[in-house]
Amino acid sequence: MSFKPTDYLPYDFANRRHIGPSPSEMSQMLDTVGAESLDALIDDTLPKAIRAKQPLDFGKAMSEREVLEHMRKVAGKNKVLTSLIGQGYHGTVTPPAIQRNILENPAWYTAYTPYQPEISQGRLEALLNFQTMVSDLTGLEIANASLLDEATACAEAMTMALRSSKSKAKGFFIDANCHPQNIAVMKTRAEPLGIEVIVGEPEEMEAEKVFGAIFQYPGTYGHVRDFTDHMAALHEAKAVGIVTADPLSLTLLKEPGAMGADIAVGSTQRFGVPEGYGGPHAAYMACKDSMKRAMPGRIVGVSIDAHGNRAYRLSLQTREQHIRREKATSNVCTAQALLAVMASMYAVFHGPEGLKAIAQRIHRKTVRLAKGLEAAGFDVQPESYFDTVTVEVGPLQAAVMKSAVDEGINLRRVGGTKVGITLDERTRPDTIEAVWRAFGIRQADDDFTPEYRLPDAMVRTSDYLTHPIFHMNRAETEMMRYMRRLADRDLALDRAMIPLGSCTMKLNSAAEMMPVTWREFSLIHPFVPADQALGYQEMIDDLSDKLCEITGYDAISMQPNSGAQGEYAGLLTIAAYHRAKGEGHRNICLIPMSAHGTNPASAQMVGWKVVVIKTAANGDIDLDDFRAKAEQHSENLAGCMITYPSTHGVFEETVHEVTKITHDHGGQVYIDGANMNAMVGLSRPGDLGGDVSHLNLHKTFCIPHGGGGPGMGPIGVKSHLIAHLPGHPNEEGAAVSAAPYGSPSLLPISWSYCLMMGGDGLTQATRAAILNANYIAKRLEGAYDVLYKGPSGRVAHECIIDVRPYEETAGITNEDVAKRLVDCGFHAPTMSWPVAGTLMVEPTESETKAELDRFCDAMLAIREEIREIEEGRMDRANNPLKNAPHTVEDLVVEWGDRPYSREQGCFPPGAFRVDKYWPPVNRVDNVHGDRNLICTCPPLEDYAEAAE
Repeated sequence: MSFKPTDYLPYDFANRRHIGPSPSEMSQMLDTVGAESLDALIDDTLPKAIRAKQPLDFGKAMSEREVLEHMRKVAGKNKVLTSLIGQGYHGTVTPPAIQRNILENPAWYTAYTPYQPEISQGRLEALLNFQTMVSDLTGLEIANASLLDEATACAEAMTMALRSSKSKAKGFFIDANCHPQNIAVMKTRAEPLGIEVIVGEPEEMEAEKVFGAIFQYPGTYGHVRDFTDHMAALHEAKAVGIVTADPLSLTLLKEPGAMGADIAVGSTQRFGVPEGYGGPHAAYMACKDSMKRAMPGRIVGVSIDAHGNRAYRLSLQTREQHIRREKATSNVCTAQALLAVMASMYAVFHGPEGLKAIAQRIHRKTVRLAKGLEAAGFDVQPESYFDTVTVEVGPLQAAVMKSAVDEGINLRRVGGTKVGITLDERTRPDTIEAVWRAFGIRQADDDFTPEYRLPDAMVRTSDYLTHPIFHMNRAETEMMRYMRRLADRDLALDRAMIPLGSCTMKLNSAAEMMPVTWREFSLIHPFVPADQALGYQEMIDDLSDKLCEITGYDAISMQPNSGAQGEYAGLLTIAAYHRAKGEGHRNICLIPMSAHGTNPASAQMVGWKVVVIKTAANGDIDLDDFRAKAEQHSENLAGCMITYPSTHGVFEETVHEVTKITHDHGGQVYIDGANMNAMVGLSRPGDLGGDVSHLNLHKTFCIPHGGGGPGMGPIGVKSHLIAHLPGHPNEEGAAVSAAPYGSPSLLPISWSYCLMMGGDGLTQATRAAILNANYIAKRLEGAYDVLYKGPSGRVAHECIIDVRPYEETAGITNEDVAKRLVDCGFHAPTMSWPVAGTLMVEPTESETKAELDRFCDAMLAIREEIREIEEGRMDRANNPLKNAPHTVEDLVVEWGDRPYSREQGCFPPGAFRVDKYWPPVNRVDNVHGDRNLICTCPPLEDYAEAAE
């Protein structure tokens, strides 16, 4: 007999696994939305004028197996040598328990930023551990929950000093011993803000001429200096003192707080996070308590819930860009939460004694290395060091470097006559012997008495990591259980849909994630010779080509580490272009009122003035207002920033007119790529008149959100802007990140996604995302108003659900609906933006019809509960929405006077009976958390009470 051929794809083809609805389900959904076909729906939704002229041509989609085999071949082109280059990047050992239970666990890597604290208690505790670790090691009272990398943390500290300093001076002093990439990124940030950068040796600082100063500790060439006197001089001049410190060294060295530093920054990369050719890694920032409101980034604090139980939340959110916009302390949005969690778990795993032992071993090995070199007659500097020495070799520099590579070791080229060596946790005795051989030492006298090369005055005397959490988990069994307990408190994509508008919480497939931890990708230093990273270069080039085809741009820069940083880099590129044309005076940026909060915050970072454009009644840009303000500011118009499709979830038909008006008045067009998931394969920002856009690889291209990072925000530009793209941090050029390609160890995820989906699959994913959003909008029709739709009554890939009327009719707010959705087992949609009091829903293409229906059923049930309140059948103040979310404790405690049953409160429609997600706390008190700010771990008895 013969079999009839089937169109059913093999199990490992991504476009079968990635797209949620099956073909038969799509047919049912199309019937619901009233479209004859998916093509007809897309034609209804996207104006013909914006449609791409050609389909994506990526060749045939690969299966998972084929992609993984291909990735192995490409990864094999990278050469994994032992890199002793230092410069802020170190060899480290990731405990397998952390790799398996955090980095490779979707319960951690698929979570979103913890803006909904009730469903985020696990990662909030882990991030609070991170803050406690940083606060203890630096000796400063307040720490944030991570920044993008050390170099950008330095730049943030500089601008924080500018905001906080009482000095009238315009200068900022940078220690010449800072890592070169730190200096480069700070210079980039300083230029548009009119900050005069002064680079020099610490003793050359003139405190009265600066509003702040930053010092590297230990220095990039190894120096260990005490900056106490420098801090005193700065304070005398009403200036701010900053130290960028290696946190591992602080287990042995005098902490910045003891020197009088106001701010400390640095990288926690060597706390168990591999080099990854530059990232991602969690930077840290700590400061004095008096400066906490000027600090950028997120801060986890301790509050209480509705029943008085301890609960964690993000504190002081009014500082952030999504609230304050152009008045924000920074444009920071995505940070490095997942990597901060890994670093915190590294500290929990090792404890203070373990960290100190690691630091001592590294230092002793460095002393042994230096003694062997000194015994052979080499001049080794400095006298006091932790893990880094610089060796004078004169004309032998190239020969020593080559000999080291022949031994399988990368050293650092310092100037024209010196070689830098930085040892780390992975350094073995045979590594030291190989370095000696590279210097021509065949038989070193190895009978060296162990000693320290640290001055007594620089040895740390204060305690650190005293909290019990850093002493409780020595056994791996307990460590495993601790990480599992935290994960179980949270709701991530491994449990349920996360329908956050403008966040694109799509599938992060296992096959895409696997190569990230391969040693050929993870163990490459960012400053290795190019011939050691040929695999990386092949991947970056091919992915860049694909992104150019997708966007219609001519070149891509992978350097930005987040969407917000992509905005900043894109605007810097435009500013450089204007200067090159002799039009550096252009400094006006037109931004619609509905724009992402990062847009105005990014514009002010490049020294531009924001002119806000009104929104028309249908949610579109008010074209008359746009035209009038473009004409008014024509002479000084730098450009405009628009999001497409709009933040209201609609493809605006006037986009070509907006871009033309901008160009006619000499401006450039920045098209925010946050909503690119509605465009891939269907429309290209470069064809709409865009000159530059960023892409959120952690949205559209499958890099996971990680609970608030990592992310990547590469920018695409038209040909006339290519010369002005961000430069290499070690060379001349406006660098925006510490590493040349940002966080390239994440790129295997996006590359794998493109290879496995192919052009047709990527386009089908976009079409499915639009169908899913329209399906939700249609199913909720009649119960809720969808605030904005296109001319044909369609939405793009997301929709705004208007719940504002119910505040008047029932006393119910969007927060009440959001918390009630937790009872149903869902993360809430985006709240309070772009329209206050609404909910913005984005289902993505990855959710099945069953999950979409579960969400719609929950929302419809919530509407019926609101109706009960409206009709007087339920109390306005005491009802399931106002009391949401309900915990498992609510099942056993006295129910009190609640006029509804336990079943109605705890098991609403949409909630699973057997596998129900139970939030660990009731509604969190936001006001209490800000009024009583506590940003380090609470005492042990609180943990004991929580365990009872």
